[in-house]
Amino acid sequence: MSKKKILAMVIAGGEGSRLYPLTAERSKPSVPFGARYRIVDFVLSNLVNSGIHSIYLLVQYKSQSLIEHVRKAWVMPPLLQEQFITVVPPQMRRGQDWFQGTADAIYQNMNLIRQHSPDLVLVFGADHIYRMDIRQMVDFHINNNAGATVAALPVPLQHASGFGIIAADADGRIRAFQEKPARPPAMPNRPSHAFASMGNYLFDTEVLLNALESSNASGGHDFGQHVLPNLLESGGLYAYDFSSNVVPGVRAYEEPAYWRDVGTLDAYFEANMDVLGLEANFDAFNSRWPIFSSNYQGPVANFIDAEVQRSIISAGCLINGAKVRNSILRREVVLEPGVEIEDCIIMDYVVVRRGAKLKRVIIDRYNEIPEDARIGFDPAADLSRFKVTDNGIVVIPEGQPFQTARTSFSGET
Repeated sequence: MSKKKILAMVIAGGEGSRLYPLTAERSKPSVPFGARYRIVDFVLSNLVNSGIHSIYLLVQYKSQSLIEHVRKAWVMPPLLQEQFITVVPPQMRRGQDWFQGTADAIYQNMNLIRQHSPDLVLVFGADHIYRMDIRQMVDFHINNNAGATVAALPVPLQHASGFGIIAADADGRIRAFQEKPARPPAMPNRPSHAFASMGNYLFDTEVLLNALESSNASGGHDFGQHVLPNLLESGGLYAYDFSSNVVPGVRAYEEPAYWRDVGTLDAYFEANMDVLGLEANFDAFNSRWPIFSSNYQGPVANFIDAEVQRSIISAGCLINGAKVRNSILRREVVLEPGVEIEDCIIMDYVVVRRGAKLKRVIIDRYNEIPEDARIGFDPAADLSRFKVTDNGIVVIPEGQPFQTARTSFSGET
């Protein structure tokens, strides 16, 4: 990667309404993922692993949980001035409005860019599950003398209407950009797919600042709807094909260039299931490109007469005479005798009392499931009590903290 000075602006203010009730008390980037991560950990890990250490994290909706997570998990050594991860709430520097869109979030914080004076500015989202060597995108941008570069990848045509769709030349130069078109155009050499923006952008600093000023003057607040289309005439707008990105340590059995927009409960559930198994679609273990997160200072998991198949069990769990199959249990989950769990995601500090059976259920933290409960077997009964997705996943919202002999509840938000 060229020795350019790079500043990363990570947009982490997403409300995540389609992930409700998991976002009832937290923003989308703060939603737990896998056995120990938050969604935001993936973009931050990609930046740090890529050698990009100057990072502003722009927050907005229900941000306290995210702020606390970053405080505990993402402390950078203060010896180097250019090495920081700083949370930035809305500052109201340009009026009384909160961020009105992705571009407006950066526009309202242009003072940070000017103070830092970088050569390049990365504008990345905080709500996707993926690994990316961002240095390769930076090299592509520099080698093409681009003013702005959009990370993009092919997506199935039937799902493409939810993305910004790109038409590009063989060298990556963007000829057309449509934000979430009702009828997405197919790729010329791949008619079953469209070339979609990932919502991750790289700009020459002056190009970005000028584009934001121009877009704001005309009432535009979004990168996909306003900034990128306005840059088309310059000819310096390029698409970086994420499917060409090579990350060290990714195994042959993993899906190449794995990337998931976990914007819905069903997509979130399926992405969690992708980390399970001996040959996982997305293997969370990669010593050459780790996903960093908070460190839990507690006991290891404890198994007593337990039966566990194709599952991930986090620290502090107690599996006592229970059966667990194809599931993820986050920390300090207690399963009592006779409990059967299948195809479930159970978050921190949940107790499942004896004899309960759960299938295809997401349980948010601080819940106590009563004895002999049946959840995930009777759609009508489940729908009368809980959120049920289009694919039949039952989602139980966050409960209230309670104290048992097993749980410590260390004040995590």
